[in-house]
Amino acid sequence: MKTGKFEVTGMTCSACVAHVEKSVRKLEGVADVTVNLLTNSMSVNYDHKTLAPDEIIESVQKAGYDAFEKTETATGVVQLVNQAENEQKEMKVRVIYSFIFLIPLLYISMGQMVGIPLPAFLTGEKNALIFAVAQLLLTVPVYIINRKFFTHGFRALLKLSPNMDSLVAIGSSAALLYGFFAIFRIYYGITYNNPAVIHQYIHDLFFESGATILTLITLGKYLEARSKRQTSDALTKLINSAPQTANVIRDKKEIEIPVNEVRVNDIVSIRPGEKIAVDGIVENGFSSVDESALTGESIPVFKQSGDSVISASINKTGFFTFRATKVGRDTTLSQIIRLLEEASASKAPISKLADQISRIFVPVVIGIAVLATITWLLFGQTFEFALSIGIAVLIISCPCALGLATPVAIMVGMGKGAESGALFKSAEALEMGGRINTIVFDKTGTITEGNPQVTDIESIHYLDERELLRICASLEKYSEHPISGAIIKKAEEEKLELYPVNEFTGVPGKGISGKIKGEFYKVGNKAFISESIDIEYVEDFLFQLLQQGKTALFVADDENILGVIGVADVLKPTSHEAVDLLKLMNMYTILLTGDNQRTAFAIQDKIGFDKVIAEVLPQDKDKIIQNLMAEGRKVAMVGDGINDAPALARADLGIAVGAGTDIAIESADVVLMKNDLLDVVTGIRLSKSVIRNIKENLFWAFFYNIIGIPLAAGVFYAALGWKLSPMFAAAAMSLSSVTVVMNALRLRGFIPTKSNLKLLKTGNSN
Repeated sequence: MKTGKFEVTGMTCSACVAHVEKSVRKLEGVADVTVNLLTNSMSVNYDHKTLAPDEIIESVQKAGYDAFEKTETATGVVQLVNQAENEQKEMKVRVIYSFIFLIPLLYISMGQMVGIPLPAFLTGEKNALIFAVAQLLLTVPVYIINRKFFTHGFRALLKLSPNMDSLVAIGSSAALLYGFFAIFRIYYGITYNNPAVIHQYIHDLFFESGATILTLITLGKYLEARSKRQTSDALTKLINSAPQTANVIRDKKEIEIPVNEVRVNDIVSIRPGEKIAVDGIVENGFSSVDESALTGESIPVFKQSGDSVISASINKTGFFTFRATKVGRDTTLSQIIRLLEEASASKAPISKLADQISRIFVPVVIGIAVLATITWLLFGQTFEFALSIGIAVLIISCPCALGLATPVAIMVGMGKGAESGALFKSAEALEMGGRINTIVFDKTGTITEGNPQVTDIESIHYLDERELLRICASLEKYSEHPISGAIIKKAEEEKLELYPVNEFTGVPGKGISGKIKGEFYKVGNKAFISESIDIEYVEDFLFQLLQQGKTALFVADDENILGVIGVADVLKPTSHEAVDLLKLMNMYTILLTGDNQRTAFAIQDKIGFDKVIAEVLPQDKDKIIQNLMAEGRKVAMVGDGINDAPALARADLGIAVGAGTDIAIESADVVLMKNDLLDVVTGIRLSKSVIRNIKENLFWAFFYNIIGIPLAAGVFYAALGWKLSPMFAAAAMSLSSVTVVMNALRLRGFIPTKSNLKLLKTGNSN
């Protein structure tokens, strides 16, 4: 299977989205298709062996729209960001020119009604034809300026996939055609000296209605595009943060080259105030680096030899050089931009209801408009009255707000998450975050710093402490467990020369063994050692270590325990606060660890988890997540290691801390750019805020149509005398779309957890 990215042009509402998706989904070999109205993008998962991109494009064209395949270039990303800005400029020009013709049109058609005198050649029944033709001459340019409504609308109608433009085109065309009919009747009245006919049609030309409808809808589109542009601010900031050049040392000379020409292993020099062009490892020098553009962390981070640096970071103080490790599309910045682009183009499950309604919405509206027109004619109303009812129904029902309800909130939410250091990989993940009620935490590297240290060395038998540490470190150098690093580091501090090891064996989650100078040794946890050796006589020392929240590592030979080494991992400073805040949000918190129960319970006492599940083997973490989900819980898993990857993938929402392994990050739905668990709280809060915003948008979109359509159809006219003119219908329709977008923009005021800590603790902030 292959995922193809396409840009679709000509879409204006949720009905367009539904028609495109339906058309593409019919193709053999298509597994899934997602169309996004906000970004005018389409993602298609298809079998490339049976289906070609050209066939997908052809199916879009058959639905009444145009499409072309996207390329994975920086230009394509920039195009996504600038799309709304270009649309805004186009709409602005259309609005200005439309008003240039509309204002004198309204003056001629309605001036006398409000007491503004007209020139003599436009007044009186004898000048009725001039009066009408003058309005026609001012109306036609407005129709030409806004011709896209007609080209797109009627094309979609002919392809049996009517959309918002179809409704506008039908309504405004009906007004124009009736105006031509009225001119003909006025001419008839003048020719045959029939004042009654002239009087009947001179004030019912409908030219100003058609022109006003087009102008107001275009004005609404302009305001909508202006607001939509603001939804991509976060992505724009990221793109603008990318440096254009880099200073590279080649052949012992420093040269400035475009950033896309930097190669892996190039040595790059960075002066104070400069942006880091690519990812790399510091070779020489030291400095403080501002990583806020990517991590959201405002405090600069000290960097020295061996530390990693990321693209788009800003060097604050010193001079240093670094070796490039990731360039081009592989840099952290490029990956984040690509991730945001894909996530913003994805579709949240909550939007399915709107999609289902959109498929039948426009045809139903056309039917309602025709039925309302015929009904009022049967009730004895004039044709002009019935026509105005039909036009008003068509105009007010345009499903723009429905199509924008979800994607604008998703776009803003993704941007705020990126600014705050919480990257959501999809709209689905963003929605799921708002439904989570149980959060499971890994311990090492997640709750703790992931940098354990040796705290105790207790020799039991014939070995002294240095020899005990030497044997343990010799075995541990072959292990990838975080504790191994602590043992080896301690041995290096003691300047101990390690032994060669033969017949090394590792048992995941338990321990290791091997031969040193012909003697068999093993190192591991209580369960591993107690399988063959009695450990009762070290229980007291073990109890002391566990009470302090330390991990006990046993060293033994074939018959005896030789000693116990205590290792402790420091808790992250914000772990306690994060768990407290999650519990205030009614989250059920669980610590999931391979450590023994006493150690786990010691951490529980410090942090305050609701539940602890200890002595869990790596392969069992996935099963525990499954069991929790089987209980009906919506589970989020927070982890960083390779052994967390299956659980991260299994959980309803996988959250990987930024310093975690690549496989953990790949398996997760959310990536935290910093090792700060407060960002877990930020992610959950943001999800809830976005989903609440989407629900508000959908409510207002549906409420608007539920109230607007009956009002436009004249349901309340007989009882209350309420009648909605087509011009007011156009204004209301435009206002609904702008309202939805503006509501979504409120999410830009979202405050990350760390900046909102005091209010959150008192329950005065969301």
